[in-house]
Amino acid sequence: MSDHRIAPVGVSVDAPASAPASAPVDGPVAAHEPPYYAVVFTSLRTEAAGDADDGYDRTAERLGELVKDIPGFLGEDSARTPGGLGVTVAYFRDLAGIEAWRRHEEHRAAKAYGREHWYERYSLHIARVEHSRGFERAVGRGVSHD
Repeated sequence: MSDHRIAPVGVSVDAPASAPASAPVDGPVAAHEPPYYAVVFTSLRTEAAGDADDGYDRTAERLGELVKDIPGFLGEDSARTPGGLGVTVAYFRDLAGIEAWRRHEEHRAAKAYGREHWYERYSLHIARVEHSRGFERAVGRGVSHD
């Protein structure tokens, strides 16, 4: 269990991964018709990276824009604790989209730089989404999308 308990909500597909917790966001990525894939990236920033940005926010924003051009990209949700624990979930229609993003030249360069400078450790999980639904509060009442 993590000791990083407070996780401000990060971003949706329309906001950069570096958006501060107080920045307005569109909310979680909408439910999509399954099957599709979720790429879960969980990271712990180095202490030095937490003190000095060293281009992290700018790079995250740039990558957030670039991934939108990948065929099959559906959106992403992200959160980061004040202690440096981050979770980003990117959704893709198919494995080909995930592979295209994995091979993207700027993404590869950012990953290499991140391993050297920004991350103490991280994990990556790819899961097939078999069921998806959402909820959105309508004016005066909730609406479930089952």
